[in-house]
Amino acid sequence: MDDDPLYVIDPAGTDIHGEAARLRARGPVTRVLLPGDLEAWSVTGYHAARQVLADERFSKDARRYWPPYIDGTLAPDFPLIAWARMDNMSTADGEPHARQRRLVLGAFSPQRIAALRPRVERVVARALEELAEHAAKQPGEPVDLKARYAHLVSTRVIGELLGVPEGDPDGILDLAGYVQPDPRKAAEEYAALRGKIEALVQAKRRAPGEDLISDLIAAQPGGCPVAGTGAGSDTELVGLAQLMFNTGAEPARNLITNTVLALLTRPGQRALAAGGAVDWDDVVEETLRTDAPVANLPFRFATEDVTVDGVTIARGDPVVIGFAAAGRDPEVHGDAAAEFDARRPDKRHVAFGHGVHRCVGPALTRMEVGLAVEALFTRFPGLRLAVEPDELAGQGTFIMNGRRALPVHLGPDHESEPGQELGPELGPERGISP
Repeated sequence: MDDDPLYVIDPAGTDIHGEAARLRARGPVTRVLLPGDLEAWSVTGYHAARQVLADERFSKDARRYWPPYIDGTLAPDFPLIAWARMDNMSTADGEPHARQRRLVLGAFSPQRIAALRPRVERVVARALEELAEHAAKQPGEPVDLKARYAHLVSTRVIGELLGVPEGDPDGILDLAGYVQPDPRKAAEEYAALRGKIEALVQAKRRAPGEDLISDLIAAQPGGCPVAGTGAGSDTELVGLAQLMFNTGAEPARNLITNTVLALLTRPGQRALAAGGAVDWDDVVEETLRTDAPVANLPFRFATEDVTVDGVTIARGDPVVIGFAAAGRDPEVHGDAAAEFDARRPDKRHVAFGHGVHRCVGPALTRMEVGLAVEALFTRFPGLRLAVEPDELAGQGTFIMNGRRALPVHLGPDHESEPGQELGPELGPERGISP
């Protein structure tokens, strides 16, 4: 690495977009110090991110390409160790990755997504009813929209896809997706979720259904598990299912919350969507660009020296992609890159990744979030924030980009929304990046 001073990443992610802007000011690729005193590269430029994401000379396999992991010199309490130890489709390369990806892609085909739509609509309708019932029990009190609505929709939709029984009797969905900043608690929750998924796989083996886990079981050689960790093993199947639960829950939960917040703090944009002047899909896409649900994702490792935007990343160096930063790159979106405008014709972003490791389920995520947000504002036209925007706390991690909670009042009423007197866009002085 060169001699430029390291930028120290805030592990709590207190100011995700402010930090991204400061990193971009240092260049699209810059040196950073991650939690655990780990020197790494941060990629925040849109074009640089796409290059790294698509370049096969960057691997996600720490076991093969990260010297401190290979030689065992990492501190035992290294706070990001879970991201290095991860062993599933998202960290595999070459044919192992391609084979696992083929197994799950069928579940996200246009036909399967279209068939899921009525089930997603039922999930949304039920969650709205439960939200209204909860609010009715505590009249006048704020309701946490993230916990009482976004969580229910996101986890139940992925539960429908994977075949979680009605009512989730084993509590799988309560563990799905949350990023736990505490390494010890993260390990405990990881093990607990994995145990529940193992039990679900065995239940599906006894009584298969029309779901992804049953499809994966059927795809095993002869419909039976294979010993070890290779093709068709239950270890691999459980890993795939756990990856689907986590990537299908937390990002969608954040995206619903971020999209709702974008409209609650921008009455002009809300009026455009409610009046049909812009499509709800455009609202969701602009949220993906300006407020992507994942902020920074560890890790990729250079398998050889690679030059990105004039900067040489040495073999073995760890790289973090700034997914939330790339969508606000002024080199792509101009001086107004940080401003939310659903009418913007160019909404390019990398919120779902790029290259061979891109997300397998963007169509499902877009569909469920669009349905959830439109239905929410239709059912509760008086929806408004219960706190000022600058009172909203982040998730306590630099990895995800969301809010810990989103307190709202459902209405009905005709009171002005907080900050409405400021016009259609609230600036950062009120705690919301534009």
